[in-house]
Amino acid sequence: MFACIDLGGTTIAGGLGEAGGRLVAQETIATESQLGPAGVLDRIAGLVDSLSAAAAVAGRPPEALGIGVPGLVDFAAGATLFLPNFPTQWRGVAVRETLSARLRCPVFLLNDARAAALGEMRFGHGRAVQSMVYFTLGTGIGGAVVIDGKLRMGPLGAAGELGHQTVAPAGPLCGCGNRGCLEAVASAPALTGEGVRLLRSGQAPRLHELTGGDASRVTPKTMAESGDAAVTDAIERVARLIGLGAANMVTALHPELVVLGGGMSALGDLLLGPVRKELRARVRMFPVDDVRVERSMLGDRAGLLGALALAASGGLI
Repeated sequence: MFACIDLGGTTIAGGLGEAGGRLVAQETIATESQLGPAGVLDRIAGLVDSLSAAAAVAGRPPEALGIGVPGLVDFAAGATLFLPNFPTQWRGVAVRETLSARLRCPVFLLNDARAAALGEMRFGHGRAVQSMVYFTLGTGIGGAVVIDGKLRMGPLGAAGELGHQTVAPAGPLCGCGNRGCLEAVASAPALTGEGVRLLRSGQAPRLHELTGGDASRVTPKTMAESGDAAVTDAIERVARLIGLGAANMVTALHPELVVLGGGMSALGDLLLGPVRKELRARVRMFPVDDVRVERSMLGDRAGLLGALALAASGGLI
């Protein structure tokens, strides 16, 4: 049995499973990030113990633990370098050393977007290809690149930060400090912000009805459900920007597959249709009929299954 953790700012998803991808136990708990690194790592260790008990292997350590974390990691050292949305930003936290001593097993860390791509590569659409670009679309936009059947990390483990390519040079300020990043104009908060504007300006009557006029209830999901013409146009504009980002990656790498994961991928054809259309319109140097654009086969389990694949491979990705 291998343990896997998908660490988020709000929740920690955990699982215990087999190398082939079958999870035998799953549980989600609150992160409680205000407890700091020591407190959160203690919660992760407790979750792994709880999963072992649920799988009737209490007292036996897992073969290994894989963890996807929302930020930069030192893959070789098993330490976090920078988690932007956590208190203290977890600079130089020795996660591997702490958890391996507590759980008595090897521990491996990977950026959460790269972990999701690894899951898709091992257990999803990526099994049938040798090259893939993976976008995680949610509160932020992350990603990963698979070339020749291998997840490419780069010298800092940061290769594949697809959300921080510039798609609108005069666009809004991004959290990374650049202007006009794909994340700044096409993430869930960017789309939701436009939905709130349409709600408050009276251009989205159906959305107003669905949310009771409460702007805090506007989400990509409620926007998709509304059917308001202005809201549908807003979703299409964001989808076309994502398509522009995908086209840039296809032009540079010509992958066989582009996968859209993360919460916004639940928009389905409202997202996929414009992305595919934009890809065909933007890539002119070679035919793109053989480049598939698909929603993640694994959905919200991609990160967890990627962490499982990381553990099962002994960190050999």
